[in-house]
Amino acid sequence: MAVLTEEQTMLRDMAREWADNESPVTAFRKMRDAAPAEFYDAGAWRAQAEMGWAGILIPEAQGGAGMGYLSLGLVLEQLGRNLAATPLAATAAATSALILGGSEAQQAEWLPRIAAGEVVAALAVDEGPRFAPERIETRVEGGKLTGTKQFVAEGDSAQLFVVAAMDGLYLVSGEEGVTRSPRRLTDSRSHAEVRFDGAPAEKLEGGADLLTQVTDRAAAALCAEMLGMAEAAFAQTNDYLKTRVQFGQVLASFQALQHRMAKMFTELELMRSVVEGALEAIDSGRGNVGQDVSLAKAVAGETLHLVSREMIQLHGGIGMTDEHDAGFYLKRARVLEAMWGNAAWHRERFARLGGY
Repeated sequence: MAVLTEEQTMLRDMAREWADNESPVTAFRKMRDAAPAEFYDAGAWRAQAEMGWAGILIPEAQGGAGMGYLSLGLVLEQLGRNLAATPLAATAAATSALILGGSEAQQAEWLPRIAAGEVVAALAVDEGPRFAPERIETRVEGGKLTGTKQFVAEGDSAQLFVVAAMDGLYLVSGEEGVTRSPRRLTDSRSHAEVRFDGAPAEKLEGGADLLTQVTDRAAAALCAEMLGMAEAAFAQTNDYLKTRVQFGQVLASFQALQHRMAKMFTELELMRSVVEGALEAIDSGRGNVGQDVSLAKAVAGETLHLVSREMIQLHGGIGMTDEHDAGFYLKRARVLEAMWGNAAWHRERFARLGGY
């Protein structure tokens, strides 16, 4: 477990309290049923921005807090516990590209507005159904970007896109040359196909290496959300087994079920270790960030898959109904497992980076 500063501890506790009081799972259910165009509660997003969460990564000089990725992960973990629908992770991924590769003018134009919650940003990379950063055909000619990106998280409402092209990352703002088509996935969150047809674009510095750095940071942030989801799913299942009576005994008294819960508990401890390790690696600038992130994403994907599946099975019949929250965790888990590379993709990358 990471050693937190006093400031980080306060941030984590504040995020947990806000999520429990203002954004419980019932709030997600309400949002899903209402199906707003942006697929999140705009009022809740404004509140998050007012608490400074949109600017956690952004330097103080541009209106942010400059607290780093571990701090961002602490907030995303607490929001993930309650399945809070928020553009925070997607905006943070795009923000990292601006911080790493943006010019002074680009940073001055966008970072203060992102920190204030005025701009939702999205990272657009994938051109097919799976994460494949080596297969990009989007091109830029004469400052105009052309290509199609699939399943862009928060693509329905983003005002700023960071788009991967054949020769690097580009900023695309406004609606000129941009067409959005909603894609309804099982998690009831925003995913859009975004078509760029001669959209005005500004290049970020850094080339292909910048894309790797940015997607690593996007994956690490996603792992923090997955950690919060896995912990909540485990806790709810554990509470259910301690109260549900079958055959005259509480379910938690059956040794076979105890073994299954013990397995999940140990996997969760490992998951926390590698996820926090990846976030700390980014903050410290260690040279093995790629390996740390791939380890975290592989473990996070497999652990969340296990815990969300067991949540359904151990709740029995009620777990299969829409009235119960278990299905929400399972559906969101399956989407996040694939985003920014699934477990198999990251295991292969981990081995390749290690020279195996």
